[in-house]
Amino acid sequence: MNNCLIKGGRVIDPARQLDAVADIWVEGGRIKAVEPNLELLDSPPPISAQGLWILPGLIDMHVHLREPGHEYKEDLQSGLTAAVAGGFTTVLAMPNTSPPLDEAGLIAGLAHQAQQIRGARLSLAAAMTRGRQGQELCEYQDLKAAGAQAVTDDGSWVADSRVMRRVLDYAAVCGLLPLSHAQDPWLARGDISEGRVSTRLGLPGIPAQCEEIAVFRDIALAELTGQPLHICHLSTRQATRLVRAARAKGLPVTAETAPHYLFLTDEDVGDYNTAAKMNPPLGSDLDQAALREALLDGTISVIASDHAPHSTLEKELEFGDAAFGIIGLETSLPLMLELARIIDLPIARLVELMSKNPAKLLNLPGGSLAPGGPADITIVDPNLEFTYEAQQGFSKSHNTPFDGRKFQGRAVITIVGGEIRYRYPRLSQN
Repeated sequence: MNNCLIKGGRVIDPARQLDAVADIWVEGGRIKAVEPNLELLDSPPPISAQGLWILPGLIDMHVHLREPGHEYKEDLQSGLTAAVAGGFTTVLAMPNTSPPLDEAGLIAGLAHQAQQIRGARLSLAAAMTRGRQGQELCEYQDLKAAGAQAVTDDGSWVADSRVMRRVLDYAAVCGLLPLSHAQDPWLARGDISEGRVSTRLGLPGIPAQCEEIAVFRDIALAELTGQPLHICHLSTRQATRLVRAARAKGLPVTAETAPHYLFLTDEDVGDYNTAAKMNPPLGSDLDQAALREALLDGTISVIASDHAPHSTLEKELEFGDAAFGIIGLETSLPLMLELARIIDLPIARLVELMSKNPAKLLNLPGGSLAPGGPADITIVDPNLEFTYEAQQGFSKSHNTPFDGRKFQGRAVITIVGGEIRYRYPRLSQN
């Protein structure tokens, strides 16, 4: 059934400057009407949304689903199911798989496979360079035709400036968004941020300049070419200043950050807690404050989870041997709802960061509840209190420092193409 009537919720759609109590009629998988007090003949039993928020379907434009090659950590089925449980109707999967997504056949195969899964919609980022080696560009036209929406060597930085210049030009011609994993690879040889904590723990540190140098170079190339550039997982205050300055100059530069950088610092590594080992590494409280400020002033355009599942085989090791990364699909929205209360972030701004802006950047049809658009809808209970238990989640992996954390607010219904793909277990069916 792709028809439904959602009654009496607070509809928050910044793309239409709408924030009001209204009903939504969905027909044939598309939004038919958004109006107060809709009364329809022969409609299915309505979904009551009184006291709930009705948002455009959330979009996470940075996830790792590990397929092909590492399906024991995550696969399309588990990842796309975890996504709808977190309120996401679309996710963009990164290409650092095994083999990497550098050929059209791989992109087309995953896209076809995802269509058989009753989870979130799958969008795909293809590799910028063959084998993600930073040397030879992939066939962007073929990748675009196969279904790719972006290109990135995520997990690696294209260090050769001449190659990266060609990436920006060629990606723009083909209508693909370039996503940069901006870290100088020589300075990135460490375990956590360089500073007092790394010294106390005796761990090799990664200086903040590792990110700042790469962001500066990439912004310079965006200015040279005049082409769009998106910076992944921004994490340091100086890199944030560079993005702010670039945007003030009118350069086509956007950036994302992840919830863990907004909530955790290098102090949360504690005594070698590998659940808090991530890349880029957690920064200082000053970095965190700068990122929070950048959310409020518009410097950061997107919140993305950087969902990076790893099994206990990669995480329950000595700190230096443990893999970087945490899962985030099911905690991203609850964390951001908590942050919105802490820093007075307007909910409409949060919807921009998690739906409207990623849809616009990736040229996806969602990001709004406009009549005629796809019925991708996230219904949120802002007052529901729950405890997140990673073992009870839908991801195959449980690597998160937020296990056992108490939250207020989460997605309770996720609708994709007019079909309910997730309903919170304790939510009434009426």
